[in-house]
Amino acid sequence: MGHHAELPGVRTWYETEGSGEPMLLLHGGFCTNDTWGVLRTDLAAHNHLFLPERRAHGHTPDVPGPLSYQDMAEDTAAFVEAVMGEPAHLVGWSDGGIVALLLAVARPDLVRKIVVIGAGFRPAPECFADPAMLDAMTPDGDELAFFRELYASVSPDGPDHWPVVAAKVLDMWRTQPTLTTGQLAGIGASTLVVSGDDDLVSLEHTIALYRALPDSRLAVVPGASHLVPLEQPDTIGRLIHEHLARDTVETMMPIRRAAAP
Repeated sequence: MGHHAELPGVRTWYETEGSGEPMLLLHGGFCTNDTWGVLRTDLAAHNHLFLPERRAHGHTPDVPGPLSYQDMAEDTAAFVEAVMGEPAHLVGWSDGGIVALLLAVARPDLVRKIVVIGAGFRPAPECFADPAMLDAMTPDGDELAFFRELYASVSPDGPDHWPVVAAKVLDMWRTQPTLTTGQLAGIGASTLVVSGDDDLVSLEHTIALYRALPDSRLAVVPGASHLVPLEQPDTIGRLIHEHLARDTVETMMPIRRAAAP
């Protein structure tokens, strides 16, 4: 059952499930909470989940003007403060991972640990494995048919508003986010960076993200795409649980993690 939070930026739909440490699940672009699939059930067995649907996504209405990751991050900060009332673990997939990174930069006081899955820190032309994919995406095209149906089934703005939202999201992808490695270096939260080995976000960009974060771990899942949480939920669930349970990394031959002399 869903609820509404009256946030300063937008009336936000959210769901809760499970018990344990607070965890914020941040869905991908064009998506709804349903796209977490069985991974949601796995995570709810150990954590108190909060699942807000961002502005112009799912049951949450669109707002006037363009969409921006910054506005979504500010909505998320307001949600954590107003609804959760305490810092949370952040698990963000794709666009949700971008929002998690922006939140960690701006409001580290609201963040415990972070998991980002298939996320970039630069605009799509700089981070997509095949930037031409963006040009092929149109509101009424086959590439976005699945997301168009998701939107039409639950949006309070109605199915006729889809072309407006699709154009806004695609414009956002072309120009945002614009995080720098310097900003990422200021994130103190322990972060697990996850990618499929055939992800929409290039492996080179994913490695750059991993290297820019001072307390980070990297997992590249073999035989997986950008939809790895749906393709291999058991693997992703295990990786998340292990990341949250382990505070330090001890290896026999550290290089990157070797103590400074």
